[in-house]
Amino acid sequence: MTEPSKDLVVYNSLVRKKEIFTPIDPPFVGIYVCGPTVYGHSHLGHAKTYICFDVIVRYLRHLGYRVRYVQNITDVGHLTEDTEEDKILKQSSLEKIEPMEVVEKYTASYFEDMDELNVRRPDISPRASGHVPEQIELIARLIERQAAYEAKGNVYFAVESFAGYGKLSGRRLEDQKPGARVEVDTDKRHPADFLLWRRAAPEHILKWNSPWGPGYPGWHLECSVMAMRYLGETVDLHGGGLENQFPHHECEIAQSETATQKPFVRYWLHNNMLTVDGQKMGKSLGNFVTLKDAFREHAPSLVRYYMLGSHYRAVLDYSEQALKAASNGLSRLRTAYHLVADRLAKAPAEDSATASVALREAVATAMSQFAEAMNDDFNTPRALASSFDFVSAVNRIVESGSDAECGKEVWAAAKAFFDELLGLEGVLGIDLVGQGGAAASSHEPQLVELLLQIRQEMRTSKNFAMSDKIRDELLEIGIEIKDTKDGTEWKTKAE
Repeated sequence: MTEPSKDLVVYNSLVRKKEIFTPIDPPFVGIYVCGPTVYGHSHLGHAKTYICFDVIVRYLRHLGYRVRYVQNITDVGHLTEDTEEDKILKQSSLEKIEPMEVVEKYTASYFEDMDELNVRRPDISPRASGHVPEQIELIARLIERQAAYEAKGNVYFAVESFAGYGKLSGRRLEDQKPGARVEVDTDKRHPADFLLWRRAAPEHILKWNSPWGPGYPGWHLECSVMAMRYLGETVDLHGGGLENQFPHHECEIAQSETATQKPFVRYWLHNNMLTVDGQKMGKSLGNFVTLKDAFREHAPSLVRYYMLGSHYRAVLDYSEQALKAASNGLSRLRTAYHLVADRLAKAPAEDSATASVALREAVATAMSQFAEAMNDDFNTPRALASSFDFVSAVNRIVESGSDAECGKEVWAAAKAFFDELLGLEGVLGIDLVGQGGAAASSHEPQLVELLLQIRQEMRTSKNFAMSDKIRDELLEIGIEIKDTKDGTEWKTKAE
């Protein structure tokens, strides 16, 4: 790819509308996403964020872009509020271990959970603590530009020095009331000024020497430094949670653009939150479910599939009922995948052009609809809907009996749709084989679905004797079925 794609459109939070995605230097694309603060186990809210951006990176690579994906690890300087203590130090005190033990423990836990979710690791995972010298250098540049000032060992960014402050979030300085969020810091020239460097008390463990005395960097500073260090002074795409739009991302823009006099980010992408009964899931609210706890009840592959059923900019409300519904959808995709794989293995080398035309058209339509959905701001719900349309088309072809005359070439194209767009190594990264995939394949679940469709036709035509016979024969081979108001469910006796 030498020219940027004219098909991919993304919602740019900076301009509050969709725009054609045009990177600075195609085919290279630089992406920076705010990573976790490693002071506890990751929860389902983290899963939504990082699955969303994993799919975005996968799709850009599918389009042929050469992506460098940077996602930081915040291991120092993340203050709960300007007047409170670093979260990592708080956890260190609670667990009675060294702060860097906390960091190592929960960084490893984070990557373990992401691996379970089939979230590919970033190309670079820089740590804030490893880039303190560069953060000190950036502060010095801002002071030199008279955009920052020192007061009693603290260094603040002067928001009034940057005319564009508020352009991402839409918040105006004159609308911000002193003391609305935190107690007013009397050392600040303006209530909205934010910390670049915080002085450290003598007993503070994580601290570095600086021109302003011993201390540690403010939270906002690290992302500017690491994004520009690995992706250049103007970044193609910066992502993160909507809750970080203000103040975190707003402050990143102010300090970065003041230092470089260049646009910091071309496209800002913000994923929306995960809620529980309408409330944001979060550690501070005590309503979070850790991924490790979730995995005890649900397969990670199901959690991933469930997250993809919601657009990244939409709120997703978590419930056990929703996960159960997602399980039915995932089972349907897996059944179709095994059906296609089975037909490919048994297909003749050559096919009947007349018989295969419907399958060829179904594959082409599915590919086109999937691309159309993903090119529209990475719309995974629509992409999944196109996949189910394809599943229905395949089932109709099988029911007609023409599938036996379709050759390997067309069945390979059908399987490629699953592998390249839906599967573990594909765009959506879904596990289509399933746990115990070989055993499941031996039961030929695709045939079970076909028999259930035939049984439904028998019931509709009031041929209850044949309907009951299919039910009883399935039970003989260890497959139980249950008729519900939403359709027929089935499982093996072992399940």
